[in-house]
Amino acid sequence: MSTRLIIDDHHQLQEERKSDFPQQPLPVKLVAKIISYVFHPLFIPVYLSWFLVRIQPYLFSSFSDWDKTMVMIRFIVMYTFFPLVTVLLAKGLGFLRSIYLETQRDRIIPYVACGVYYFWMWYVLHNQPEFPAMVIKLTLAIFIASSIGLIANIYMKISMHAIAVGVMIVFMMLLALSQSVNFGIYLSISLLIAGLVCTS
Repeated sequence: MSTRLIIDDHHQLQEERKSDFPQQPLPVKLVAKIISYVFHPLFIPVYLSWFLVRIQPYLFSSFSDWDKTMVMIRFIVMYTFFPLVTVLLAKGLGFLRSIYLETQRDRIIPYVACGVYYFWMWYVLHNQPEFPAMVIKLTLAIFIASSIGLIANIYMKISMHAIAVGVMIVFMMLLALSQSVNFGIYLSISLLIAGLVCTS
């Protein structure tokens, strides 16, 4: 994907994007879109929290079913609902050209706002000793990754999808190294998801 700056009919400086790759058939585009939506960066932290709460429940063995549900609700609110509302509000107020955040400029407000949400989530969980250390590390990793994304966005456009699945893979690897159970299947699934998302 190559980009260049042009001046449009209204004498405004615009970023024009031109694909360096040939057009793909419609079914391939459709599958890629579905994968991009299902594994959107807003959903990856929720999937990881669901994995920790439901698939690896020994981390939350001291939590009741209600407490586990509240953990899921926290992750959904902080990692999906608030960022989504922020993007929609910014678009409604005219700060963004598109909710798809296609330009570096459009990504500044979401990055900053999400950085606040992600830091708050880490800070709150960090001060609650009943939460497993791996969950706190996950929230810190998400905050650090979004902060690096914000800084890198100054110089280049980086795929938010790639950042999200990158955090997922590294977290799953750390989880595999820290636990005695066999994580081969989970690592394989994570790598497959990352490959599909980055290809899409």
